[in-house]
Amino acid sequence: MIYRRQVHESEILTIDVKPGWKKGTKITFSDKGNELPNQLPADLVFIIDEKPHDFYKRDGNDLIVNQRVSLAEALVGTRINLVTLDGRDLSLPVTDVINPGYELVVSREGMPITKEPGNRGDLKIKFEVMFPTKLTPEQREELKRALVGVK
Repeated sequence: MIYRRQVHESEILTIDVKPGWKKGTKITFSDKGNELPNQLPADLVFIIDEKPHDFYKRDGNDLIVNQRVSLAEALVGTRINLVTLDGRDLSLPVTDVINPGYELVVSREGMPITKEPGNRGDLKIKFEVMFPTKLTPEQREELKRALVGVK
């Protein structure tokens, strides 16, 4: 008489997630899945998913961030201070007039490009200009004087 006994085995598998891997990337461990009598063990497949970030949004290899500025900052310039995903502080001067739809692109500050070591996507800063909700008559006159002749 032949007795067969099922044995449970466990093995620790390590996945070294590379910076820049995209959602949908598959990691396969051949022959590490369930094994049934008289059958080869199955492959074990993991699929990478992305967790949303509180501040940055990913668009391929680029990162997008929304930045609010006051009307005064939009007209006379400002400095944008950001902390990158890898913990570095960026301080970016904005000297252009920020108009609706204005986008500042910072080269090579986006996601690492897995297939191009040392290369990165871009950081795109999209601006929202916050307009004041009220102006005193004096502020209106002062703005009118300052902006007359501006084209």
